[in-house]
Amino acid sequence: MGWKSSLTALLVVLAVPVLTRADTGMGNVVDVRIVSDSGGEFARYRAYSRVSQDGKYFYVEADKGDRYSIRVTNKSHRRIGVVVAVDGRNIISGKESNLKGNERMYIIGPYETDIFEGWRTGMDRTNRFYFTEQSDSYAERVFADASAMGTIALSVYREKVPEITPHSRTPYRMQEAPAGALPSAPNESRSSDRPEKKKDEQAGTGFGETAYSPAYVVQFDPEHTAAEKIVLKYEWRSDLCKKGIIRCGPKNRFWPEDQGFAPVPKDFRG
Repeated sequence: MGWKSSLTALLVVLAVPVLTRADTGMGNVVDVRIVSDSGGEFARYRAYSRVSQDGKYFYVEADKGDRYSIRVTNKSHRRIGVVVAVDGRNIISGKESNLKGNERMYIIGPYETDIFEGWRTGMDRTNRFYFTEQSDSYAERVFADASAMGTIALSVYREKVPEITPHSRTPYRMQEAPAGALPSAPNESRSSDRPEKKKDEQAGTGFGETAYSPAYVVQFDPEHTAAEKIVLKYEWRSDLCKKGIIRCGPKNRFWPEDQGFAPVPKDFRG
């Protein structure tokens, strides 16, 4: 893991090559990407909720066993707080998350990008995210919680009093928490509590090796309402194929793939 530095992952911020120099407004505050240790991005597909629900929704193709990180870029000129939940658990505290402003969150400066690569288990360490089966996931093994399995969700809160902070290569910033609220290493679950492994389990996120990732606590007063919400549903390629999210199956070497043009009606005689 030669690419790791003293700034290993706490927040999930996705870096975008081009950053605007103006406040991007409601619903377009951050850019989020799920990336592998090689630096490549896992394939992502836009989805639209069938019910009236705030937020942006995406499918992500997960590769079993791959370690991943969440990259988040603040596209605005104000500090923001980002609540990040993987499989429904807050990645700082490990507690059940509803993406509310009173939860533990990472603080990202104006136009900065942060990378969050694991569950925070101390002020100077995290344990890596990796794609695995549900029965091996952190949420299932430790908390017996599958209520939001296979999801990476973020809510973004602007600071009430804007504060301009210069970009600096410093450890990750976390919102100040009440005494005793700092995250601690999770208790190991008993083997008898773990569900038996089943075939074709849905994707989940495991609790991987420890990585050096220093952080410090700062004061941050978030606005009452989230400025943006992003939910990514990661699934195995076979499941995305079954749902028709991606085109699968063997290719015919004589028949060209659809080039994306409008189809011609069968009864057209022009």
